[in-house]
Amino acid sequence: PDRTSPNRVAALWSDRTELNALRQELDGLPDHDQLFAKSIEASGKVVTAFALNHGQGGRIPSRKAGVSFGGDDPAHFIPRFTAAVTTLAQLEAPAAGSGHINRGTDPGGTVRWVPTFLMLEDALYPSLEMEALRIAQGGKHTHLLKSSGASGEQSFGARTGVITVRVGEFTIPTGADGSIRLYDTGPVAKRFIPAWRVVEDDFPRDTLEGVIVLVGTSAAGLKDQVSTPLGQIAPGVEVHAQALEQIVTGNFLTRPDWAPGAEVLGLALAGGLLLIVMSRAGALAGAGLLAFGVVSVVGASWYAFLELHLLFDPVYPTAFVVLAYLVQSLVNFMRTEGEKRQIRTAFGRYLSPSLVERLADDPSHLRLGGETRTMTFLFSDIRGFTSISENFSAQELTSLINRFLTPVTDLLLGNGATIDKYMGDAVMAFWNAPLEDAHHAANACKAAVAMQKEMVGLNAKWKAQAEAEGHPHFPIKIGVGLNSGDACVGNLGSDQRFDYSVLGDDVNLASRLEGQSKTYDVGIVVGENTLKLAPNFAALELDLIRVKGKTRPVRIFALLGDEALATDPSFLALRNTHDELIGRYRAQDWPQAQVALEKCRHAAEASFDLSGLYDFYEGRLKAFAANPPPDDWDWVFDPGEK
Repeated sequence: PDRTSPNRVAALWSDRTELNALRQELDGLPDHDQLFAKSIEASGKVVTAFALNHGQGGRIPSRKAGVSFGGDDPAHFIPRFTAAVTTLAQLEAPAAGSGHINRGTDPGGTVRWVPTFLMLEDALYPSLEMEALRIAQGGKHTHLLKSSGASGEQSFGARTGVITVRVGEFTIPTGADGSIRLYDTGPVAKRFIPAWRVVEDDFPRDTLEGVIVLVGTSAAGLKDQVSTPLGQIAPGVEVHAQALEQIVTGNFLTRPDWAPGAEVLGLALAGGLLLIVMSRAGALAGAGLLAFGVVSVVGASWYAFLELHLLFDPVYPTAFVVLAYLVQSLVNFMRTEGEKRQIRTAFGRYLSPSLVERLADDPSHLRLGGETRTMTFLFSDIRGFTSISENFSAQELTSLINRFLTPVTDLLLGNGATIDKYMGDAVMAFWNAPLEDAHHAANACKAAVAMQKEMVGLNAKWKAQAEAEGHPHFPIKIGVGLNSGDACVGNLGSDQRFDYSVLGDDVNLASRLEGQSKTYDVGIVVGENTLKLAPNFAALELDLIRVKGKTRPVRIFALLGDEALATDPSFLALRNTHDELIGRYRAQDWPQAQVALEKCRHAAEASFDLSGLYDFYEGRLKAFAANPPPDDWDWVFDPGEK
């Protein structure tokens, strides 16, 4: 409310009696806001304003005009607010129109859009510009929003947002959220008429006839100053004036919906052409093409802006192409300078020094490819490593892994293995390449057994260290998978990077068998192919399974020890009872299978840790006893996971 109104001034005075007469005289004078409201009502062509925000509470501004839409509901696309800062109710009520004065800014605070409509709760509210246009055309029109899916608009089923807004004779193209992009013209002096000039006696009143007049502030101290695309600080009211001017003159700045696709396509073509030229003609030719491309992109974008009123982004495509040029230049340099070092690093582990030097001197001898060999493959990792890692810092976990991998690697190399790779807590190794090993299966079995024995000593050592330092000890258990078969071994990878490795179906099966060590709770799971090549090791048949990714079932075994254990009476007794268990199980003789299982527990109790395995089978026996398998049961177990 106007604080200079007579009744508000009188309320500030003291209760002195000598002021009573003057106070009564002031009370009889009209309130300024009432006079203003009467003037608004008399005009019949005034639009008041309000600002929407994300606050709470407050009065809801009145809606003076009807709003309709065609196509998808614009409420899905137009920004929504929760509260408003409104004009005084006594001034808003007699006004012919009421519109919001919100402006759209980019992250840097520059005003680039003017929203034609915004949502307050569940209602659509027009902008000051839309209401000014409506009142200027007689005030009888309804605002019409056309969205995707409307008659005559092709959206191919996609909800692409608002397309146009219409008020009377004016049809306004908008963005998906109903905003129009500000085509900033900079300051134009004849747009402004100082307020003091309007109240002068000699002011030509016909200056304001037939035009839309926006009343606002321009003084910096009143804070209504905004940043515009041309960089100057402009009065906020001028933004609304420019938006109205665009609509009336039809001078819109638009960004076609196909512009992003065109920019990406141009970027891809330019980047691809640049990379081809640089790879074939060198950096100098690439620099020339880069300069031509930058000038062309910026020039085309500027022409489209000035002459066609279309907006395309030259910055990101140009920056990307420049970055592509720099990266490709660096790649070419690093490839040339680092080629010898790469060869020495990649092949120094498994080729003789003289051959490595020959390859470094003449990289053309380096070719992708390999040969097929019958080999044995080993995969190993730590059981429950994720849970264990939660108890260590990154540095402590790194130390633990190093202390684990170092002795394991020594055992593998000591038994003739080639280390393929380390994968966190996992190790992959193989035998019979690059050097031939006639006993690769036996050596792999020896290495696996030695790894399990080594873990016993390591856990005892780590436990003592943890107790001495006052830390809890977390026992480390490993699972090992072994399998033998044909595989391609050699330089595998790409032209840019490759390694000496193996590839084949039996390699994948070895990895799957390692995963089954958790299912059957045994330390080492061996495929049937490996035991055929190394038949003298102590092993028990586990199951006939169909691992993930395979269609044919495979027999798997638990490797318990070396050749010496295979002849031990305790193992032989266990193997006999275990074979009886497997036979009774496959014959579906559940009661006798349970009896055999108890014998197995007793035979294994003293020397073998197989309680988890027999718990697993006991659960399976009980399940089948309650729900027997079908008549055509083929004994195959599908673990359903790696």
